[in-house]
Amino acid sequence: MRLTKNLAKLISKTLKFLQRRLVIVVVLILAQTLWMTWVVSAIGEYSKLFQTILELFSLVVVIYLVNKDDNPAYKLAWTIPILIFPLFGGLLYLVLGNKQPARKLRLRLEESIAEKDFLLGQDYGVLENLKKEDEQVSTQARYIDQCGGYPIYQNSDTKYYDSGEAMFGDLLDSLRGAKHYIFMEFFIVSQGYMWDTILEILKERANDGVEVRFMYDDVGCVDLLPYKYYKQLEKFGIMSVAFNSIKPFVSTAWNNRDHRKVVVVDGHTAYTGGLNLSDEYINRVERFGYWKDAGLRVTGDAVWNFTVMFLQVWNAIRKTDEGYGAFLPHRHHQEQFEGKGYVQPYADNPLDRETVGENVYLNIINASVHYVYMYTPYLIIDNEMITALCLAAKRGVDVRIVTPAIPDKKAVFLLTQSYYNQLVEAGIQIYQFTPGFIHAKCFLCDDKIATVGTINMDFRSLYLHFENGVFMYKSQAVMQLKEDMLRTFKKSQHITKQLCEGSLPKRLAQSILRLLAPLL
Repeated sequence: MRLTKNLAKLISKTLKFLQRRLVIVVVLILAQTLWMTWVVSAIGEYSKLFQTILELFSLVVVIYLVNKDDNPAYKLAWTIPILIFPLFGGLLYLVLGNKQPARKLRLRLEESIAEKDFLLGQDYGVLENLKKEDEQVSTQARYIDQCGGYPIYQNSDTKYYDSGEAMFGDLLDSLRGAKHYIFMEFFIVSQGYMWDTILEILKERANDGVEVRFMYDDVGCVDLLPYKYYKQLEKFGIMSVAFNSIKPFVSTAWNNRDHRKVVVVDGHTAYTGGLNLSDEYINRVERFGYWKDAGLRVTGDAVWNFTVMFLQVWNAIRKTDEGYGAFLPHRHHQEQFEGKGYVQPYADNPLDRETVGENVYLNIINASVHYVYMYTPYLIIDNEMITALCLAAKRGVDVRIVTPAIPDKKAVFLLTQSYYNQLVEAGIQIYQFTPGFIHAKCFLCDDKIATVGTINMDFRSLYLHFENGVFMYKSQAVMQLKEDMLRTFKKSQHITKQLCEGSLPKRLAQSILRLLAPLL
């Protein structure tokens, strides 16, 4: 009898597991890959000519990759498997190697984002004021404006949060206080205390006539939300879309995810940072020890950048607005904004060749004089970033990087640690956050410059994803971030040269992972 019950439980659990959307998607993707491989191999067996054509095609792809204006590490990561499997390596790159969304979505996004030149004009009086205070910083702001399309502002304020739970209360208060509209955009949404609490507020505000729009990433939520969850939100009066929905056998453009975290309330208040909408981000549940994150509230004129970056993606998926005038910061806030310093929210996307997220980081490192401190959950960096970090340390800059002590992905953590030895040898101080997992993405430099956002120091964030951050000069959050970082160093393990050394199998595994780093 007991055996029968246990068997029934096992069958029930197995069926539930197989019915999970993530499992179904993975099985379909594997089936698609295996089917393509089998077809190519089968035809190749019966036709030497076809086999030769495929091998020549792979060779052409390798030549194309070598001459392509792209990151060398990414090109190498694809060249090796293509040469090892010349029969179908070229076709595999053709299917999976594209670093841009599907054509239809890409065209809509390009059209929508092109509007920012009109919507986001730089006030050159503000830029001139910054130039008088610090000419070098003004060149960084000019880069973000000219190449990223997002201007810098005065009359804006910031508040830094050293954890998800620290930001959560203020975020709820802002949502409850919304009178006109709420825009929210997140990579991960998981049903639980955090999301359920927010959802109840969104339903209440929608019932009171507030326009609520919610956007989530389909891959980020594939195993966390029901299929087509946006339809359920629509029933509550919440306008909703899923970004770049997964369509196995129809589209293979899965690489480019919406990794941004944006909340805009009535055009004058915005939130961003590393936080997703899941209970571990506010430490209601424990995963990988204590979950340390970072959040940022922006108020004032600079919120307009957030509003536009949200609407550009929203209208590419679901065309709702002919113009954005109804969402201007002063539309529902007649008083003059006040704030200390300069604030420049910005976004990055894989639609162009401009890696704004990485270049902002590189510019900060290269301009540092006294110190540059960093939080990142993953440290998977290219030669340009390694060179910039090492040169800064060698010219006497105090360079410190904080990574997790308890990883969320063991292979990625092993890869992160593979960079330690070279960095430590150059004089960079590496810290592992002992209490648990650090998910924050922050840079701090010389008591005057900081950036807080969603951009990890890895290839996916720097090259493949839609991301956002906030560049700040002498804003209130800058020194708040420094206080948090100094506390964090004391809680973290300082990585010495001896700790960088590992066993031969570990070093071998890391060497293999380094070759594939751009694809992880």
